[in-house]
Amino acid sequence: MAKNRTSKATILFIFISFIAFCAFVIVPVFAPLPSIQSRHHHHHSHPKNVHRKFEIADDMFWKAGEPFRIIGGDLHYFRVHPEYWEDRLLKAKALGLNTIQTYVPWNLHEPTPGKLVFEGFANIESFLNLCHKLDLLVMLRPGPYICAEWDWGGFPSWLSSMNPSPKLRSSDPAFLNLVERWWGKLLPKFVPLLYDNGGPIIMVQVENEYGSYGDDKAYLQSLITLARSHLGHNAILYTTDGGSRENLEKGTIRGDTVFSAVDFTTGDDPWPIFKLQKEFNAPGKSPPLSAEFYTGWLTHWGEKNAKTDADSTAAALEEILKKNGSAVLYMAHGGSNFGFYNGANTGADEADYKPDLTSYDYDAPITEAGDVDNSKFNAIRRVIARYSSVPLPSIPSDNEKATYGPIHLQRQYSLFDFTNSSNAFESKNPMSMENVGQFFGFLLYVTEYEARRGRRILSIPKVHDRAQVFISCSSEGRGARPTYVGTVERWLNKKLSLPEFQCHSNINLYILVENMGRVNYGPFIFDKKGILSSVYLDRNRVQGWRMFPIPLHNLNEVPNYNPITQATYSAFSEISTSRKMLMNKSENTSKEPAFYSGHFFIERSSRIKDTFLSFNNWGKGIVFVNDFNLGRYWPLKGPQCSLYVPAPVLKHGDNILVLLELESPDPKLLVHTVDEPDFTCGINGMNIHRM
Repeated sequence: MAKNRTSKATILFIFISFIAFCAFVIVPVFAPLPSIQSRHHHHHSHPKNVHRKFEIADDMFWKAGEPFRIIGGDLHYFRVHPEYWEDRLLKAKALGLNTIQTYVPWNLHEPTPGKLVFEGFANIESFLNLCHKLDLLVMLRPGPYICAEWDWGGFPSWLSSMNPSPKLRSSDPAFLNLVERWWGKLLPKFVPLLYDNGGPIIMVQVENEYGSYGDDKAYLQSLITLARSHLGHNAILYTTDGGSRENLEKGTIRGDTVFSAVDFTTGDDPWPIFKLQKEFNAPGKSPPLSAEFYTGWLTHWGEKNAKTDADSTAAALEEILKKNGSAVLYMAHGGSNFGFYNGANTGADEADYKPDLTSYDYDAPITEAGDVDNSKFNAIRRVIARYSSVPLPSIPSDNEKATYGPIHLQRQYSLFDFTNSSNAFESKNPMSMENVGQFFGFLLYVTEYEARRGRRILSIPKVHDRAQVFISCSSEGRGARPTYVGTVERWLNKKLSLPEFQCHSNINLYILVENMGRVNYGPFIFDKKGILSSVYLDRNRVQGWRMFPIPLHNLNEVPNYNPITQATYSAFSEISTSRKMLMNKSENTSKEPAFYSGHFFIERSSRIKDTFLSFNNWGKGIVFVNDFNLGRYWPLKGPQCSLYVPAPVLKHGDNILVLLELESPDPKLLVHTVDEPDFTCGINGMNIHRM
């Protein structure tokens, strides 16, 4: 049995809180956004019109009694800073779109069991009302599974800590009960926002590409019944599956129970696929719809940056539109995987693990930073303009970018400074991250072994996802700094040779494991994190472990600011100052994971613009700006070198930057602000991957 020793507060939270406090004013990027709600306050106030109806008949969509073609695009509210929702939607409208499609990630809205969040990045009602204000229709995709290159396909990570674990995406009663509880809170919010009730929502998707995963018809039917119990029988429900007979047979239900839409590779001849689509819909109920028309593609760490040709993409779209087909661009605007929410894919087996970048630019016509002055936006817009029933709005200008010079950082604390017993879990064998309640980020495993002559061989058969290994002499107490000996990675699992260590007592073994994002697609989607096997030294099982959670907050989470007095802040300031005086150059550039902080000043509000942080010459880590978790950087792997910083994260005056650098800090301890993205890092970064 594991024993949890809870702490009253952790030093780490205090450290990050102190750094932010020193900026004088905390940017409320995690708080509810009353400004958006006040500007777009339409909730529950849509006038119902008896003539207002969206329906399918004669193999066409009909809006208020008139034929209608969907020219839509995916734009995910949870990947865009809420203060930029209107900017991105206006640019989508200028592209020629009349419909926005978005997923709803369960894990963002219910990060812990029963704790429902609908504020900040999760304020979906404000987003939908804003679509309505801008005269954009909405196709809603509430899952419960969404894929989306999002952590675990949107499933809350706490599901994997349940015992027994529910069988995801199935008619397992335990799983359906959880979905019923979640949808029971979610779907009623959308009833006044349905098109027939005066709102923007024209269709609601059930599941997502289920035919690529399973064929449990009882599960699909249960979701349909549940959705109708909340949304009513007039709401149009739809499924989306790959455009093959096998996928459609498994992933949808024939007839008029749901509308079956398709997706397929951009450039494929769409019309044979639309003909196949008709077989799965009721007669007259099959308007041709590509629910995911791919404008680009995703990129994993270590890959070449994916790009697709603008003219070819636009020409493929025209093949659909010129015969009165409908299409939804995936993506119209990709945005960012802020925080720890990026997803991952696998190849032939679960060890062939490929985590997604922090950027979700997707080579979409509207870039990650919202720019539209590019060839793909213009090429797609020209095609849409030929088939749009209304003149297209003028094109907004790109948002201004700014640079704020180099940011000088100082090393503040080693990550190992937070290994005090007050917050440790103890167990005979290693525990998974989920079993200690550390659902994202990092978990530090600590044990010890007997010192003896010669090298030792360390083996961790199953680690998810990346483990850095360190050793130190326990007899030297807290003064001994751990020595880095190597890294074990899920996708390249190897044994480590531990060096002979001159030690008069047992040797401490530290294994820092990073959760790099849960698999969001495919057969290996059940993806627990941490050390998931025994650990072996010279083929002997190592037992007696302590697990130390590293409490870093995720996207849309308010940091745990315990009541800390000004005197406490001052005490930490004095500690930090004394530590700086003792630091030498070798400590600043060691491979020991450590926190670094710095600040930059914005002299006036008019100078607050979008920017990018360049991590050239840094190794791998996590970055916070004014307490906002921007996500991961890994220029050593590439191709992403810089992280996008939306202007609403910044503020007039001092802006605070905090890094957890895991491997190799820049020798000069500099982070540069730049005015454009950079995807040229790593071995493959200089070569763009053309799809």
